[in-house]
Amino acid sequence: MSAGFKVKALEWAPYIEPVEVANATGEQLAAMQVTPSNTKVSPYVRTLAHDPESYVARTKLFNAIMYANGGLDRADRELGALTASAVNRCVYCASVHARRYIELSDRSDVVEEIYMHGLGGSFEPKIQAIVDFCRTLSETPSRVTKEQVEALRGHGFSKSEIIDLIHSAAIFGWANRLMHVLGHSVPIEAK
Repeated sequence: MSAGFKVKALEWAPYIEPVEVANATGEQLAAMQVTPSNTKVSPYVRTLAHDPESYVARTKLFNAIMYANGGLDRADRELGALTASAVNRCVYCASVHARRYIELSDRSDVVEEIYMHGLGGSFEPKIQAIVDFCRTLSETPSRVTKEQVEALRGHGFSKSEIIDLIHSAAIFGWANRLMHVLGHSVPIEAK
């Protein structure tokens, strides 16, 4: 493992002016309360809050997929999201999920391999099975093979855990595209 490898944090810059919390409607304020972060309301959340009903539906689904108790391990969910974000070239989401994967798994070596060699890098068999499955699912869902599913099963994944992995990759097929049309990533300025 390469303990020194770090993934740079990025900021996300919206193309439209986000809702200002001080000027938000009651419905917008209530919608922003469903975010799992207790630290701040990000520009992305405030941009989505322009349509509070859609934002609440999206966030409840996201939270159920990524933060559910039980089922697939959180680190594997993050690896699924990272793989989908890499396929979709959403640099911001890939950065976020790479950091979360490292935090949850203590496996910076996996992220470093993706950074250095892409999704075609060389991974241990369980990681390879996750990456191959989520990569195919994100590129062309109909091309997922029985062999890819069996590879996951061979590493101890239950049917419900495979469904959790599908959900984590699939929600980022949608979320990455939404982020692309609403804004772009930018490096965080040194302070």
